[in-house]
Amino acid sequence: MSDLLSIAQSAVQLALKSGATDAECTCSEGEEFSVGVRMREVEKLTQAGSRGVGIRVLVGKRTGSSRTSDLSPEGIQAMVKSALELAAITTEDPFAGLPDPEEFGQLTGDLRLYDPAIEKMDAAWKIQQALRAEEVALAYDPRIENSEGAGFDTYLSARAFANSRGFAGMYRSTTCGLSVVPVAKQDGAMERDYWASSAREASRLESPEEVGRKAAERAIRRLGARKVPTQKVPVIFEPRTARSLLGDIFDAVNGGAIYRHASFLAGKLGEKIASEHLTVIDDATIPGLFGTSPFDDEGCPSRRTVVIEKGVLKSYLLNTYTARKLGLKTTGNASRGLAGAASVGTGNFYIEKGERTEQQLIAGIKQGLYVTELIGASGNTVTGDYSSGAAGIWIENGELTYPVSEITVAGNLKTMLLEMEQPASNLEFRSSLASPSILIREMTVSGQ
Repeated sequence: MSDLLSIAQSAVQLALKSGATDAECTCSEGEEFSVGVRMREVEKLTQAGSRGVGIRVLVGKRTGSSRTSDLSPEGIQAMVKSALELAAITTEDPFAGLPDPEEFGQLTGDLRLYDPAIEKMDAAWKIQQALRAEEVALAYDPRIENSEGAGFDTYLSARAFANSRGFAGMYRSTTCGLSVVPVAKQDGAMERDYWASSAREASRLESPEEVGRKAAERAIRRLGARKVPTQKVPVIFEPRTARSLLGDIFDAVNGGAIYRHASFLAGKLGEKIASEHLTVIDDATIPGLFGTSPFDDEGCPSRRTVVIEKGVLKSYLLNTYTARKLGLKTTGNASRGLAGAASVGTGNFYIEKGERTEQQLIAGIKQGLYVTELIGASGNTVTGDYSSGAAGIWIENGELTYPVSEITVAGNLKTMLLEMEQPASNLEFRSSLASPSILIREMTVSGQ
């Protein structure tokens, strides 16, 4: 780790000596393991390591960036030279620049990003986890005749960042994941579904038995799917599909879309744009989660930002550039790879849970749709238009009844946000985007 930070700091100093007025450098390394099995046989096995460094330089208001996997002094020198050459031919941008000195900082304390138990996992044991998850799924029901496979993966990474204004920071992180995709068959028709578990800490990963069983249950309940007539009904998105809608909300509050006027939420700060039941938060400070980090990719400290509070738009998500374009301050949401200007990313972006259980949400619906899969989901952040292929379970008189497929759900995000009921209580963080089950009072379901 200290080696990575030293490389980043040295690259920044070299850039300044070579003519840059400011510079920032990211250096990372990672070790990846991935195994894929199908029908009780190992189909693919990958183990690889990588190291890389990227720099972004400013010469006045002109910027240039470059990256390399050659971390030798010669490689770093060539990278810096390339970035400066690009800066010399780019157009000046009055909003370009590093954050102001008072905006730098990083969280201290254990954010539980790194678990040594994941590093110690044996390759044979990881393979066995994938095989076991698939075996449990295949044995669950005789109608499960096939599998699209199961997989187990781990990733160890280290990241260092330094800039010419005195910021220097680094951290390590780990992730592990297990998934399986069984295929069920009945009356000549086949259906597939999946379940996956992932975590930064080994102890929080679901067992192969849990993953296999849940995947099998989901595949079986899709058998006998039918279409339904086109109609307008209440729609419940389970947590997995609700995350897709949450992604549309992120796109709409992304500072890049806001300053380009490519979002229906541009100019709406302080206004009611959703139901009073909706509160959306971005929080990169919660220990142990996927979107957590001590600082963002510009060296600004991670933080908690309330984006929508009881239906009122409180904040956009911003990095330094988008904040300056809008006359605002960064929210610590800069995100980038090794090179190039930072974009806007999420911390742990989630919909705050409600008090009712998912079953209570379902029980309150006379007729409607419970969505378990979205296919080609598309939300237009300019107009708000929303449409997606879908599959799920039909709700009759407050109960899940029969599976449905080959349908489309459609609406407009502006209306959907306003017609959202109180979310369920089943919030789980399975990625950096998380949502409980959510109920939209009315959407168009197109079928027969």
